[in-house]
Amino acid sequence: MTNVRLPRGVCAVVASVMHGSHIRLNALFKSSGAPGEPPNLPHDTKWKEWLFLAGQDPNVDSLAVLGNILEEFMDIEPQDEDGEDIAIEWKKNRERVVNVLEENGFRYYRGGRVLPIGVPHEEVFPSVIRPINGGPRKPADIEELLLVLVKNLRRAMNPLTQRRKGSICLSFETEYDVQDLLHALLRPWVSDIRPEEFTPSYAGSSTRMDFLLPAHKLVLELKFVRDANHAGKIGNELIIDIEHYRRHSGCDSLWCVVYDSNHLIVNADGLKKDLEGARKTKDGTVDVRVFVLQSS
Repeated sequence: MTNVRLPRGVCAVVASVMHGSHIRLNALFKSSGAPGEPPNLPHDTKWKEWLFLAGQDPNVDSLAVLGNILEEFMDIEPQDEDGEDIAIEWKKNRERVVNVLEENGFRYYRGGRVLPIGVPHEEVFPSVIRPINGGPRKPADIEELLLVLVKNLRRAMNPLTQRRKGSICLSFETEYDVQDLLHALLRPWVSDIRPEEFTPSYAGSSTRMDFLLPAHKLVLELKFVRDANHAGKIGNELIIDIEHYRRHSGCDSLWCVVYDSNHLIVNADGLKKDLEGARKTKDGTVDVRVFVLQSS
């Protein structure tokens, strides 16, 4: 994790080019990994202070937060129908961001990556292998792929929930919404994905898997935390799921992805610690990994 103090000047310029309502920018900053709750400040200072706080928190990768916040603004040029004045303003503001970053020893790279000048670009994502003969990067194995997709699931939602004027914005307010996004992200990489296959019976019942990847003997199970009452039951639900999956001959690994956008699970680390690891009995063995996706 890279904890770098973000200079006030950088924070001020970035904040000045971020346009939108409190609701829109709150969602952007949270999905980008900004720490804590939004500062209770006026619109013109709120974003600057929140970004500055990211550079003070030892548990936050401040450059990753900065890159995530900037990605859509820096990478998407206004369309012709947006008007010439908007395009001119965007180019001017984008140049301001580039200049203030370089003046303070940083550089922006397409895809939401901000690095200190002189750090090799390839080191941004250590979980993906370097390109061969100039080709595109690709994950080295299924676990590296899933780590990238799962840990960046909230980030993938942002351009779909904050679309251009006139386009329909998508929402992720149900378990099916989040499952569909994860399924779409998997499809270009995994040819055989079997949603909703039944598990063997346990305690008189069976359950439907979210996604079985038979070539890898791996199951992805997604839980959507609906409310505080449901948050208290997630652990028990996963324990029952683990027992079902442990009995499935095609499942050696179970990845449990818990989507908790409202931060209703009080002790996410405790949940992970209680459930992760190899679960083995005479009925079978499954290796469990747990990811809790929260707003910050």
